[in-house]
Amino acid sequence: MRVGSFVLAAQFPGQGQGEALHRAVRSAEVAEEAGLDSVWLAEHHFVPYGTCPSAITLAALLLGRTRRIRVGTAVTVLPTAHPVAVGEQAALLHITSGGRFSLGVGRGGPWVDLEVFGSGLKAYEEGFPESLDLLVRWLREPSVEATGERFGFREVPVVPRPSESLSDMAGPEVVVACTSPSSVRQAAERGLPMLLGMHVGDEEKAEMVALWRQLARAAGQPAEVVLGAAHVSAGVCQIADRRTDAVEALTKAMPGWLKQGLDAHVTVDGRTRQMRDPLAYTELLCGLHPVGTPRLCADRLAATSERTGISRFALLVEGSGDLAATEENVRRLGAEVLPHLG
Repeated sequence: MRVGSFVLAAQFPGQGQGEALHRAVRSAEVAEEAGLDSVWLAEHHFVPYGTCPSAITLAALLLGRTRRIRVGTAVTVLPTAHPVAVGEQAALLHITSGGRFSLGVGRGGPWVDLEVFGSGLKAYEEGFPESLDLLVRWLREPSVEATGERFGFREVPVVPRPSESLSDMAGPEVVVACTSPSSVRQAAERGLPMLLGMHVGDEEKAEMVALWRQLARAAGQPAEVVLGAAHVSAGVCQIADRRTDAVEALTKAMPGWLKQGLDAHVTVDGRTRQMRDPLAYTELLCGLHPVGTPRLCADRLAATSERTGISRFALLVEGSGDLAATEENVRRLGAEVLPHLG
């Protein structure tokens, strides 16, 4: 089992953006010190829900500051980026980090980002498969041309080629954020592992893994790909000597962050959005994920892995909103939870 942290660089009420980013960087550094396997970085635009606008850029910084831990994006939003530019950046980080970079990608949402970056709503609603295919080709082939609806260009060489890395990995892994049967299909048909969100529980994640395997087999993916896919489960982790204290730390801080962060999202086309109740959502997360004593947290992670078949975790550790408390949470995760997991 491989346990990592999930870093949103969340801006809690009363905090500045620099404070949120400093906590994000520091928590990632502590994650390496504490023995965690990985750090996964979120990407958002124009909202305090997350103050990191470029997960790849922050990943580059953290790869330079660390020596062992894997750093991934969760996720790089493809509809607002050119897949070749993303591929070049991913290849660069893969090579220069010795193979420690993971590229998580996703559709994002129908947000005003699509207007600001000029990609338009169609890129979100229809363009993700084309972008994903072009990105994967860039990471696997020596030269690439494009003749798609959105992207068209003559054949050009891939520089730098991910396979030129001095590590034993041919290229950075690509993980796809999946929230629906459609996105599960897109990942499965390409043999790409999934990143599953923290808003769903073990039963739904197990169903998505089963669907992925069914669709991957139907698409002709080799047995070793189907059985060896390293899916990632996102969740929340808060550790305390008593479960009530862990729950209280999150229910005091997270609803305020969720309310101001989610309220700030603006749709590109004016469509109405159904917002979750922040307190109810926080309580839901506390019930789904490792929130409580170290032993409880270890048991919950082990149970999720057994029920879903997922062995990698990206855990939100900054739910208290406080730097010192976040550092302590990460250290306890490494010292008091990981030893129970083997």
